[in-house]
Amino acid sequence: MLRVHFTAQDLARTSLAHGADPLWETVLSLHSLRLRRPEPALAAWRRHAVRHGPGPLRTLFALVPPYGYFPDFLTPSASRYGVEPGLEAVMSTPRQRLRTELTRLSGHRALPGWARGIGEGEPAALRRLARGLRTYHHLALAPAWSRIAQRVGGDREMRRHALAGSGAEAMLETFGPLMRWRAPVLEVDYPVERELRLQGRGLVLVPSYFSCGHPLTLVDDALPPVLVYPAREPEPDGQAEGPRPRWYGGEALREVPALFGGRGGARSAAGVRSGG
Repeated sequence: MLRVHFTAQDLARTSLAHGADPLWETVLSLHSLRLRRPEPALAAWRRHAVRHGPGPLRTLFALVPPYGYFPDFLTPSASRYGVEPGLEAVMSTPRQRLRTELTRLSGHRALPGWARGIGEGEPAALRRLARGLRTYHHLALAPAWSRIAQRVGGDREMRRHALAGSGAEAMLETFGPLMRWRAPVLEVDYPVERELRLQGRGLVLVPSYFSCGHPLTLVDDALPPVLVYPAREPEPDGQAEGPRPRWYGGEALREVPALFGGRGGARSAAGVRSGG
């Protein structure tokens, strides 16, 4: 369980992200690919991958395992302003932080030789990483961004209504059952025991289309506190769904797994940020 400790100042500074965060969605969508889920928002990417190969996936999969720790520098707070500000922040990550986070990742899995360049802050290596993130986001997520934004926006509007009407504590009470507000602590279903003390910094809550399972936070407590949680799906409106695209359970989907590598299991969706 994750316990997020609030003060009165933290409650006053707690806020909702303005919309879907492009780099959080980019990173978390990689878990969906590992699960082989027939996710409609990834339809364009699957079709592209079948025709042209996996492109940047080999690079991204090396840094984002199917489960467990992935580096905080891949999801900087600047990405809330868009893909390019986020990528600039990735490329501007201090060398010591790059080295620390990749060393932590190497304790969980073997890293390819080219990762050393990222850990040393080599500009060319960081540009290649940013190019991989940009290319994957453009091909995989951008075609479905309206779908992603719609779900995230619907969830955000519900939380915002509670925040505006009754305050932060009332909003925090809307997150059950994954999160439970027991003032002054928010208890969050989490795979490890962890305490996060906000210490007056407040908390940014980020609804996410691709987040599934439990909510996620950054491993480094010194970074601006953020909690990413699964955006609630809209209530059924009774209307029948349109025809499913060809890739949905069809021929194209069966061709894709060999391109993605590895065997994603149920843990893929967990995205555990234990830092251990």
